Amino acid sequence: MAHELAPLPYFKDSLEPHIDALTMEIHHGRHHKAYVDNLNKAIAGTPLEGLSIEALIADISNVPENIRGPVRNNGGGHWNHTFFWNILAPNAGGIPRGELADAITATFGSFADFQAKFEAAGVGRFGSGWAWLVLNGGKLEVVSTANQDNPLMGKAVAGVEGKVLLGVDVWEHAYYLKYQNLRAGYLKAVWNLVNWPKVSALYAAAK
Repeated sequence: MAHELAPLPYFKDSLEPHIDALTMEIHHGRHHKAYVDNLNKAIAGTPLEGLSIEALIADISNVPENIRGPVRNNGGGHWNHTFFWNILAPNAGGIPRGELADAITATFGSFADFQAKFEAAGVGRFGSGWAWLVLNGGKLEVVSTANQDNPLMGKAVAGVEGKVLLGVDVWEHAYYLKYQNLRAGYLKAVWNLVNWPKVSALYAAAK
């Protein structure tokens, strides 16, 4: 069964003024669509067609070598973007509550300290990639990955591992129309869109 590009869970202008409608149109309708199309092309006619995107990405090391690169890049791009769209929401932001808030404070010192560490991971990622909050071995960690890698791929492939709770795209196509080279400004703006109840639910399930 071919992978499909799901519609955005909100209108493309719903995240304004923090992420503009044109960026969302290009990012979802062109970039994400290209990942899906290229993934389907790479796995066409192979047993991998029957796998979910999660199963495919989590077992990337066992994908045949002749298509592993395209599957890693495009499959990672498909999973990462699907996750990203669904972790954002209009009229969201604020601060987490409950167990997740307690865990963030216990791990990082305060929510503000966590934000600073997360932003540093995104700004510090050279070139293109992602910043993540993961639960790894029962402990919260802020990590980053290059290109379209993600923690589901495991340490041997992506350099990091863990159950993903939050992820932010720091490829230039995610922010350049509005923020130009100011990646730091984009990362600060994204806090206004994080769907903390969703992140909290992921944390509860990951535990």
